Order: sequence, then C-alpha cells, then structure tokens
Amino acid sequence: MSVISIAIQKGGSGKTTTAINLAAALKKLGKNVLLVDADPQANLSQSLGILEEPEQNLFTELKKEIAGENSNIQQSVIITKSGLPLVPSSIELAGAELELVSVYGREQVFTWMLELVKDKYDFILIDCPPAIGMLTVNALTASDFVLMPLQAEFLPLKGLRSFMVHYKSIKGKLNKRIEILGFLLTRYDERKSMNRQVLHSLEEEFGEKVFHTHIRSNIQLAKAQEAGLDIFSYDKQSNGAQDYMKMAEEFLQKL
Repeated sequence: MSVISIAIQKGGSGKTTTAINLAAALKKLGKNVLLVDADPQANLSQSLGILEEPEQNLFTELKKEIAGENSNIQQSVIITKSGLPLVPSSIELAGAELELVSVYGREQVFTWMLELVKDKYDFILIDCPPAIGMLTVNALTASDFVLMPLQAEFLPLKGLRSFMVHYKSIKGKLNKRIEILGFLLTRYDERKSMNRQVLHSLEEEFGEKVFHTHIRSNIQLAKAQEAGLDIFSYDKQSNGAQDYMKMAEEFLQKL
C-alpha cells in the first residue's frame, strides 16, 4: 500500500485532474484506490459531483484527532458517481491550518488518521492545496511518494523549484521515507516550443523522474469534471483517457 501526495506550489497545474483520472485508470487496472481531498477549495470533491458539503468529511475527522478522540476516516468515505471512494473536503479546512499550529505532533495528524485505512486500499491519493501550509506538510509527512503535475511553462517551473526546497526540508526533518515519484507535464502541446523547452529543462534537472507520458491539452478533461465524472466514464475514446491510462501504467512501473 502506498500513500501518494499530488502536490505543487501552483494553482491550475492539473493536480485535481490528475488525482481523479489517475485513480480512475488505476481502478480500471484492478487497483483499489482512495482519494482524499485535502484542499479547502474542494475542487476534487466538486469535480466528482459532490456539490453540497457532506456532514462527515476530512475536517470532521481532523477535529476529532485534534481533540484527542479516535477518528475513523472510513466513516467519511463517499462513493462518487464514478465509483471512486473519496474523503471529501470542507471549507472549514482553511481554519484547520491555525488549529493545527498548537497541536502536539501537528505534522503527524494525517499519518494517524490514514493508519486505520491503509490495509483497505492499494493506493491513497491525496490532492493537496496549491501552497505549503500545515495541510500540505501533513500530507507529505503521511506519504510514501509525491507526484508533481505541472504545465509546461516557465512560471510553473519556477513554482516547482520553490516547492522542492520545502520538499527537501520535510524529507530531512519529518519523513525520511518520502520519495519523488515523478514530474508529470499537463496541457502539453508538442508543437509549442516553450512546452518542448520546459520538458528539456526538466529532463536535464531531474532525468528519469520526468514521466515519459505527457497529458495533452484536451477539452474533454474539463468537460468530464463539469459533469462530475472521470474521463473514462465521460469519454473513454478521448486523448485525455488515452494519456491517463498510459500514465497510470507508467506510474505502476515507476513503483
């Protein structure tokens, strides 16, 4: 069983799209996957059709853990219309950053919560907020790997380098076992010279850690999320479906 944080210090990088469609591809490959929405903006929950905030969610379990009560994250799992199990987010998670500051072992809270469900799933994928706060630190501390999606442009590349400083600090001080699973280029267009340049820069800096699969620009990916579905449920013939299936196969090889 592996816990994987999908994280990067930049919004609009394809984190949520990757979380949903990697989980769906792994499910098609026979794996049992749990999605955890750790972002107060709840993009992952909403993109899977959860438009009303459920009574039980990641925040309610976090509150129990902070209060010293025994949380049971499995009670908050919802089966979405794509058939993917999800621990939904809550807008109140934004306040959890402050609440966690005074908690003993505050970086370990996600680790304690996920311990109870580790034997139920092959993979737990955590969709992190696009910033380094206590929620992202908790996710990375609980994870075996981090997967970093980014657009093939220069600003996201800058955000990635900034994120790497935090990653190294967390690996050094809080979670020695965490490894980089890989960097995934999203909204990729082979015809654009900037996209090719960013790919070249990444490969020069990180070598084999860069996924050979790139997620091409594909409007069907956005339409699927609008419909509250993964790309395979929405349009299994699309480039988006082909790319995420190929990416999932490469993901399993990397592990």
